[in-house]
Amino acid sequence: MTITPKNSGWIEIICGPMFSGKTEELIRRLIRAQIAKQKVAIYKPSIDNRYSEDYIVSHNQRKIKSLTIKSPSDILNNSENSDVIGIDEAQFFDLSLIDICKKLAQSGKRVVVAGLEKDFKAKPFGPMPQLLVDAEYVMKVNAICMKCGDPANFSKRITSEEKQVVIGEIDKYEPRCRNCFNT
Repeated sequence: MTITPKNSGWIEIICGPMFSGKTEELIRRLIRAQIAKQKVAIYKPSIDNRYSEDYIVSHNQRKIKSLTIKSPSDILNNSENSDVIGIDEAQFFDLSLIDICKKLAQSGKRVVVAGLEKDFKAKPFGPMPQLLVDAEYVMKVNAICMKCGDPANFSKRITSEEKQVVIGEIDKYEPRCRNCFNT
């Protein structure tokens, strides 16, 4: 049983590899908050414009209106009247996102964050590892391995690019299980 805080805000994290349904789950939670007549503010990083400039969009094309921002400070500047703050692709923001999420939660807000906790080399990615430590609730979702069908917890880059941040889809990444990731 999950107990929801009554007298404080909190941080929820949705993490996992690419193609695991992180954005889909974020959208589901935010729509439920809207149905409950809560004021919802939704943000995504400007670097991620794969599907839309004005919407968070899941791989299966489910979407919700969002604000595209360059800096986590924009979240604080635009969330004063919100009850629930949604943040997608958090791994692309700088480490200042950590303190901003903590400030929002401390001020009584529900902060729902989705992102990759590790990069294509299985190394900690951006602010996500520390957000996992600070969160009251963590949901880790898996994809299905493109090689063997087992649960996949890794994002395998299938191109030769070596930069940590390479925006892409199924043309650049595959979800992989531990065994298939390491072979």
